[in-house]
Amino acid sequence: MVFSHSAHDATGTPLSNAAAAVGLLLTMLLAVLAGACSRNAGDNTALALDRVRLPAGFHIEIYAAPVPGARSMSRGSRGTLFVGTRKTGKLYAVVDRNGDHRADEVIVLAEGMNMPNGVAFRDGDLYVAEIDRVLRFKDIEARLDDPPVPTVVNAGFPSDRHHGWKFIRFGPDGRLYVPVGAPCNICESEDPRYASILRMRPDGTGLETFARGVRNTVGFDWHPDTGTFWFTDNGRDRMGDDLPPDELNRAPVPGLHFGFPYCHGGDLPDPEFGARRPCDAFVPPAIKLGPHVAALGMRFYGGSMFPESYRKQIFIAEHGSWDRSEPIGYRVSLVRLQGEQAVSYEVFAEGWLRQGKPWGRPVDLLVLPDGSLLVSDDHAGAIYRITYRS
Repeated sequence: MVFSHSAHDATGTPLSNAAAAVGLLLTMLLAVLAGACSRNAGDNTALALDRVRLPAGFHIEIYAAPVPGARSMSRGSRGTLFVGTRKTGKLYAVVDRNGDHRADEVIVLAEGMNMPNGVAFRDGDLYVAEIDRVLRFKDIEARLDDPPVPTVVNAGFPSDRHHGWKFIRFGPDGRLYVPVGAPCNICESEDPRYASILRMRPDGTGLETFARGVRNTVGFDWHPDTGTFWFTDNGRDRMGDDLPPDELNRAPVPGLHFGFPYCHGGDLPDPEFGARRPCDAFVPPAIKLGPHVAALGMRFYGGSMFPESYRKQIFIAEHGSWDRSEPIGYRVSLVRLQGEQAVSYEVFAEGWLRQGKPWGRPVDLLVLPDGSLLVSDDHAGAIYRITYRS
């Protein structure tokens, strides 16, 4: 693992301090002349945003690019956006120094990491989840130019790479929630850590199971009023184009079982393991999502920029299918609630899939203090910002 600080130009090439200054001035000039969305944005990504369709009044622009492999996001108390990756092994800090809602710098904090997908910020420290451990970077926002060597918070997680990358977040109870995906497409395991969501104290102690029967969640959030835990879950593969659905689940209390590997979608017995336990023994999803859409990051909308009808509703980043003859997903969807009852599931933003091939794949979502919505994209290597103007 290498810890580093490096600014990048629009092609992703590291710059020296002098070259970075010259490059920044040149890029700013080009942005003014060309009307670019962001001084960090590449032309191809900016042009592709014309293909994204949104409801009337909503707009999408580049927040930061290039950010190769951008996945999970967490925001620091000073406004730094921390971004994890999966395949690139890099950890980023994205900085908007002048508050214009466009990134001025993308800093590589570390590289050569073991799928550092998950990032979470608390009390000045950045927590990063690799496959088999959680690390902590102390007082990180004061040391973006000289990142500290992280300490190991907990190294007690399985080392399987299959569904081994993790999404992490701190809950309203002050505990860090850390999922462990199933080490397979479909299987039973004697190790109770698999197919579960765990939680622990910030110092790594008190690790316990919060939920079971969860094949692979890569996104969760808590209801802004009740504090109830909600999460996405990816359904198994190799059951055809239309089965099983992905799921949006609700866990009002710890200790619930959500069906994997015995039951999918609340009412579909697994062809291999379904005879062992009935579907009515498990908690059904709050709502079924599209089959194989790869529902990842989810967020309750807690801002005030969007119209009232979007507030306290759930946005979901759908990374997109690989196990269908016709691709599906590659979009941001919206689940509407009445109280804590999911009542509808609809498309909010789409257009990252063109003629059956993706140019982008949404991964995670984050609401900024001004109420705009960030969307990370690990395929295009970018972070977008969605705004609303009536």
